[in-house]
Amino acid sequence: MNSKHQCVQLNDGHFIPVLGFGTAIVQDPKSKLLEAIKLAIDAGFRHIDTAYLYNNEEEVGLAIRSKIADDTVKREDIFLTSKLWCNFHQPQLVQLSLEKSLRQLQLDYLDLYVIHFPVSLKPGDNLLPRDENGKLMFDTVDLCATWEAMEKCKDAGLVKSIGVSNFNCRQLEMILNKPGLKYKPVCNQVECHPYMNQSKLLDFCKSKGIVLVAYGSLGTQRVKGWVDHNAPVLLDDPVLCAMAKKYKRTPGLISLRYQLQRGFVVLAKSFNEKRIKENIQVLEFQLTSEDMKVLDGLNRNYRYIPFNDFIGNPNYPFSDEY
Repeated sequence: MNSKHQCVQLNDGHFIPVLGFGTAIVQDPKSKLLEAIKLAIDAGFRHIDTAYLYNNEEEVGLAIRSKIADDTVKREDIFLTSKLWCNFHQPQLVQLSLEKSLRQLQLDYLDLYVIHFPVSLKPGDNLLPRDENGKLMFDTVDLCATWEAMEKCKDAGLVKSIGVSNFNCRQLEMILNKPGLKYKPVCNQVECHPYMNQSKLLDFCKSKGIVLVAYGSLGTQRVKGWVDHNAPVLLDDPVLCAMAKKYKRTPGLISLRYQLQRGFVVLAKSFNEKRIKENIQVLEFQLTSEDMKVLDGLNRNYRYIPFNDFIGNPNYPFSDEY
């Protein structure tokens, strides 16, 4: 991995860079994403996070391959994550979905593959299948069986590490206590920022050797259908802004640094060249323990992305406290 990058060791022995580049597309054209990933790699990012749901694996793969071709990086320098979407939880579909992602990326393996969300949807080409009343069409799949299929993908050499995303403590316990468990999840990727600091889930995951990966760590864009347009703007928070002045950094960098010092791996998403170069500076400074406590005080358990369509499903993860 690039010397600029700090890494943490996962419970399977592999290493993950603590700062990742998020690629979830909202309104931006895919061509902008392609250029942004190239800029991110040039700036020093070595951890790239995508997902089948984002419908951008082709562009992500193209950007990585172009940076390999111009000798900026080797494939082994890049830590690449993708995710298994809810339509593919049936065990016989898991490897097929991973292979499809690899075909779109035009790469031989992933560094990390995670179950994107613990709720299962009816299989098919429609990623959010709905009935005539507009309700999502759920499937009943044993997540432990899905996990066994993930383990087989690791054994087949298609992916180095396997993990989960948006799982609560109870769902993690279910996997960890599964009879015949071969590999523990290396990570749980969850929404986390100063307004939702996930302290209880963090303590639980640390006790089990599971790394928490933070998405939405800068608050989030006002994504139509996903985020309330009246949601508070994290980076306008007066405490964050005052601290940014103190450290001569941006509120975004304070938010990212807060997560890193708590032991998170953090995803930062920006398609703006200045911001991309700025975000890598999070590795260059430290917050005092007093300021960390002040930031702890901002927590209000506020979730920007509650996945409202999934509420009511027995596997909806956010009904539990953590």
